[in-house]
Amino acid sequence: MPSPRCIPPAARRLACAGIALAAAACAPLSPKPEKTSEAPPVAAACPPALSAVASCLAGQDSAGAYYLIAMPHQWNGHLVLHAHGGPALGAPRPERSAADLERWAIMVKAGYAWAGSTFRQGGVEVRAAAEDTERLRQTFVGHVAQPRRTILHGQSWGASVAARGAEMFTSTTQGQRPYDAVLLTSGVLAGGSRSYDFRTDLRVVYQYLCNNHPRPTEVQYPLNIGLPADAILTPADLAVRVNECLGLDKPASARTPEQQRRVKVITDVIRIPASSIQGHMNWATFHFRDVVQHRTGGASPFGNEGVRYRGSDDDAALNAGVLRYRAHPAALARFAQDTDPTGRIPVPVLTVKGIDDATAFVELDAAFKTTMEQAGTSGHLVQTFTRHSSHSYLSDPTYPTLMAALLRWVEEGTQPTPASIASQCPALEATFGKGCAFVPEYRPAALNTRVPARAPQ
Repeated sequence: MPSPRCIPPAARRLACAGIALAAAACAPLSPKPEKTSEAPPVAAACPPALSAVASCLAGQDSAGAYYLIAMPHQWNGHLVLHAHGGPALGAPRPERSAADLERWAIMVKAGYAWAGSTFRQGGVEVRAAAEDTERLRQTFVGHVAQPRRTILHGQSWGASVAARGAEMFTSTTQGQRPYDAVLLTSGVLAGGSRSYDFRTDLRVVYQYLCNNHPRPTEVQYPLNIGLPADAILTPADLAVRVNECLGLDKPASARTPEQQRRVKVITDVIRIPASSIQGHMNWATFHFRDVVQHRTGGASPFGNEGVRYRGSDDDAALNAGVLRYRAHPAALARFAQDTDPTGRIPVPVLTVKGIDDATAFVELDAAFKTTMEQAGTSGHLVQTFTRHSSHSYLSDPTYPTLMAALLRWVEEGTQPTPASIASQCPALEATFGKGCAFVPEYRPAALNTRVPARAPQ
């Protein structure tokens, strides 16, 4: 057991409770711990996968966000500050952080402390989520421990949270930056003003083909608002309508010829697999409503003016028949101000994405690279890609490989390359299992080659 002077107060309370940080290494501490007005966390149960290797702390911050912290018994002195994906709609629940920690248990097994917030609210609010993440960092350093390095990790939608947070909180604290580096995995990285355009396209093409969302007998509304504020449609109700039109609940061979044709039009025009249509329809319905009703003052930032749809069995009829909407300029500006990255990140940034990710396309990473180039920070960015098709999680050895590369970059000034990362991954498979699939030569095409650009607003 390390000496008491090496154990931060919260960890000491864990030890006193019999959940000792057995054999934990004493990480180098900052000379002056940061002060925080946040209440200290309390001991909590870790997910079963981590109960033998870590101790956990939990709490609710002053803004209402729940959080969970995991301290590995063999701590390497570094903190992974996690921004989760989604986002979920509705009020935050503490179970969310437990699920996140369980998914990212590999970080703790690799020796990193981990801290994740539920965020204070559900819905598409990027800057507020970044503030909640920074508040958790302050809680950690004020009550738990002073990490030697802090890596800000964003997954999926949380990658936009992490990117914005790295831009927002870059002032030094007692001579040190709050975040030493940023890891963005499977990220939605083109900002709200571009990342969701294809979902607008999906709504109008789907309605052209199916005409049941809304049905002709129902109140009609602009599809780019997602859903009226008072609508009682549920995700289960929407699934019934989608399956009624497309037969997604059946094997492709069991669909009617017309259902097969409609599915083919959507997959060819929107360029998403059939398996992801329902998920994107949910987003284009319920999350769009959240954006319009709660983030942009009742006006829609989504539009499809000037888009020419291609790939169907009759493009002329499709383009003549789809509904057209103009994004409200003020709503678009407001949404972009909250969600669009500026690229002004002063620390190393490493990204990874599966080439066949059908949720967050690789072309979004091309847009993010352009953003960093325009900000003059492209030298801070290294992008990697893998042969995975999954979105939520790639493989166990992928993430420790990326973390090790980031830390070498921070501590030694050695910027990694996609090739060097790919070559280092196999050595970690002995510890973390098979799963290395980096493709160092891959470069994504520009976003507008996959999702047509909108008309200027």
